[in-house]
Amino acid sequence: MTARTKALSLLLFIALVPAAAAADTPFQIRVIDSETGRGVPLVELRTVNEVSYITDSNGLAAIDEPGWTGREVFFHVESHGYTYPEDGFGYSGTAVEVEPGGSVTLEVERDNIAERLYRITGEGHYRDSLLTGEAVPLDDSVRGGGVMGQDSAQTAIYRDQLYWIWGDTDLAGYPLGVFQSTGAVSQLPGQGGLDPDEGVNLEYFTDGNGAPKPMIPIREDTGILIWLDGLMVVDDDGAERLAGRAELLHSLGDPIGHSLVVFDDEQETFTEHTPFDPDEPWRYPRGQTAVLEEDGVTYNLFSLRFPIVRAEATLDAVSDPNRYEAFTCLEPGGRMNGAESPVMRDDAGDLVWAWREDTDPVGQNEEQTLLEAGLIDAEETRFQVRDAESGDSVNIHRSSVQFNEYLDQWVLIGAEEYGDSSFLGEIWYAEAPDPTGPWDEATRIVTHDDYSFYNPVQHPYFAQDGGRFIYFEGTYTHQFTGRDTPTPRYDYNQIMYRLDLSDERLR
Repeated sequence: MTARTKALSLLLFIALVPAAAAADTPFQIRVIDSETGRGVPLVELRTVNEVSYITDSNGLAAIDEPGWTGREVFFHVESHGYTYPEDGFGYSGTAVEVEPGGSVTLEVERDNIAERLYRITGEGHYRDSLLTGEAVPLDDSVRGGGVMGQDSAQTAIYRDQLYWIWGDTDLAGYPLGVFQSTGAVSQLPGQGGLDPDEGVNLEYFTDGNGAPKPMIPIREDTGILIWLDGLMVVDDDGAERLAGRAELLHSLGDPIGHSLVVFDDEQETFTEHTPFDPDEPWRYPRGQTAVLEEDGVTYNLFSLRFPIVRAEATLDAVSDPNRYEAFTCLEPGGRMNGAESPVMRDDAGDLVWAWREDTDPVGQNEEQTLLEAGLIDAEETRFQVRDAESGDSVNIHRSSVQFNEYLDQWVLIGAEEYGDSSFLGEIWYAEAPDPTGPWDEATRIVTHDDYSFYNPVQHPYFAQDGGRFIYFEGTYTHQFTGRDTPTPRYDYNQIMYRLDLSDERLR
């Protein structure tokens, strides 16, 4: 072979390499938010013959179908809280020419006020991005810690790291995973952690095989579930401790008992500290936790629907039911008893709300009971949340309440029971001057069509621009819906949203 022939052969080889690489690269559909230009995860792209693709956390779908090469293929475009224009026949979608290595960008309009960012848990966050050669932000963008699904997050900053605890966890090896809670840590933004706009690098607590391990191995009984909530940081004679409540159940809706548990830093698991009376109605940690400074005392506020239970942020206080206080309008020592409930009024006849020991708390449901009994008037309520547009009542199922510096207000992110679009899929925003309200008008910020998005969690340590942008997540699952087909990869996992508090629609 002459030098000229060798040179021509080399040039031909170089020219063919990109073409061969492109032929091996799937066609890419990128779906972006028309307002922000950011990729939108959880968008379904469905063909005429019912082949579905779901965009990953970058908003990308990798299309690798040999029979479609060089052909126009129509894709229906659907996503919770986002819309794509309809054609003359009412189809929301478009036809694109599929070519290996090619790409197309589709814009969807966001109806939700909050912006969907990415999936936090589970494997394959960026599967399609990796298949098409796109950059990804996570250290573990493929395996996701070996997790397939995780339920209901709890978080707390402990010893300069962010600790994460989840409920039931699905693993790849078998449908039944870990039912004694799992956990991880991540670094805070600016301290080695990712910008919350990009994602969260989770480092799971693992067993000897590298799989997520049970975080609360209190019992060895087969079939027992252990859930942790009320995760908090408390003072223990000058030392910082991570604590929470472990609830033990035979099955969903069949509790056995509950205990205060404390994190063991050496074993990296929680150990039982103090058992609670199984019949105790409210004097224990629960739900999501917020911190309140009042008169020089630091309290942990515990919120299911609203933060109406608190205890001093010390290990001694949270271990002792007698040191819990309820926010209430009942007389000291009073119990909710229908029309016989002893509401407290001053000499002028005004209802007296206060934090009281050994007195039943009064929240949204209790207020409704007192209203129906004629014991209080509508203008005296603090938890009767209503839709700011329609005036309809919004029944809060679970919420996360945190103080916001940007507004100088307390902000509630709450999931609604019996919402218009789904039983547990609509998320509402409200603000109040105090964690105990008055909470009145609320604005719907996220909608899921016949899909659950329950147990929302605010992340105040992720807030940006002085608190103008806040971040929250929830559990995305087909449970408690009429859907027969779960969303691949996303189902039973946590999804992050961002909300701009300067948005005029919130006012």
